[in-house]
Amino acid sequence: QVQLVESGGGLVHSGGSLTLSCAASGFVFSDSTMTWFRQAPGEQRELVATIPPDNRPHYKDSVQGRFTITRVNVRNTVYLQMDNLKPEDTGVYYCNLFYVKDYWGQGTQVTVSS
Repeated sequence: QVQLVESGGGLVHSGGSLTLSCAASGFVFSDSTMTWFRQAPGEQRELVATIPPDNRPHYKDSVQGRFTITRVNVRNTVYLQMDNLKPEDTGVYYCNLFYVKDYWGQGTQVTVSS
C-alpha cells in the first residue's frame, strides 16, 4: 500500500533553513507527481510546491525563490529545501500523492519564530 513518511521539521528562527524529506513506497515513484502541502493553525491546507516526473517544479507564489523541491527517484524520496523562512511559513507540512485519490503522510511540524 502507499506510504508517505515525512521528516525534517523543527523550530527555527526567522531567516533560518530546514530541509524536509518524504520517503515513499507502494507505488511507482518515478512516474508520479509529488507535492508538498502545508496547513497553518485554523487555516485550510494549501499547496506549497509540486514536482512532476519531468522535474519541472511549480511553487506557491509566496515561497518562490525561497523553497526548492527536488526528487531522487532511486531513493523514492522527495525533498523540500526551505530557506529564508518566515513566521508565516509555520504549519504542518504534508507530502502528497494523488493517484485516483489523495494519499497523505502524517505531517511534520515546522515552526518559525520571529
